Amino acid sequence: MENKLKQLRKAMDSTTHKGIHFTEFKKNNIRKAILTDGKGKPNSPNKLAVFLISTFAICLLAFFVSTEFLIRQNNEKINGGPGAPDMWEIRHEYKENQNILFSIFPDPELEAGKPYGYIFNFAEPFKTYKGKELSISALNKETGERVQVLSPQKIIEPSSGYSSLQRFTVTFQVPYGGIWKYQVYLDGKAYGDVAVSVDEKAKDGSIILPEEIPNFVEVSNFEKVDWDKKAVTFNDNIIGNENKSGVIGADMPSININQKWMWHLWGVENPRETELTVVGFHRYTGTVHQIITTGWTIGLGGGNNGANAHAPSSVNIPKSGEWAILLYTDGKLFDILVYEINE
Repeated sequence: MENKLKQLRKAMDSTTHKGIHFTEFKKNNIRKAILTDGKGKPNSPNKLAVFLISTFAICLLAFFVSTEFLIRQNNEKINGGPGAPDMWEIRHEYKENQNILFSIFPDPELEAGKPYGYIFNFAEPFKTYKGKELSISALNKETGERVQVLSPQKIIEPSSGYSSLQRFTVTFQVPYGGIWKYQVYLDGKAYGDVAVSVDEKAKDGSIILPEEIPNFVEVSNFEKVDWDKKAVTFNDNIIGNENKSGVIGADMPSININQKWMWHLWGVENPRETELTVVGFHRYTGTVHQIITTGWTIGLGGGNNGANAHAPSSVNIPKSGEWAILLYTDGKLFDILVYEINE
């Protein structure tokens, strides 16, 4: 029996069971066969779909880059690019590459608040302007206020007696004096600008009070403004004149947007029986404004944040710049707050 077993082992070793049959190559093939779904090779990505997606992504990127470039170029044409001269320097002509594209002839008696005629001399051939809409905006240096002085006007024919727009006339007015930049647009795209100095409408320096202002407010009150005495921050978040008057909220003003201000007054007798009148005075334009949205006067409440009188209100500041806020209690000038208010 033992001899038969030895002969059987010898026979098997000499046939299929002898040597290494499951090499690494065969093992990898078996693994791949197990991981596939039995239908052949795994699905490969659609080459057409990959091409279309890649092309779309490239086009989208190019669109955003070109749009950003055009916006920057448009802004630089109006505002001046790096190394450009002072954009607010008085100049009556606009140049590109030392060539004058247009010039302006303002009235020598130009004054704010009144309509005046302007002659624009456009130098390029008429085909540059034909069929396009020309518009003009005025931007004030001091306040940042922008006014559209000429609505889009379609150019159909040259100036009478000229080959192009050598005598393009327009009449408009700006609300107050200072340096104004007149910005010209063609089909909504910046074409160029000039900077003009406009005299104040009240050359004698007089202050005109609004008709509806309380009668106890006098022009002489505005002569008491000390523009160097700026409001300061105290009690953490009140801005004003310490131990006299101040406001919470004056540090976050928004031009032409309603903003909540909390008024604080010290030394007011019988605050709940006292009325507070607030008058805004814009230094640069010399104009007087109602800044509380509900009217010139509000009622006061009791003590708050260390002050013995306070009142919440909604205010709207129409222009940026230096402001004197005159406070009246029961018809008498109580205090003056001086703020630098910007957008």
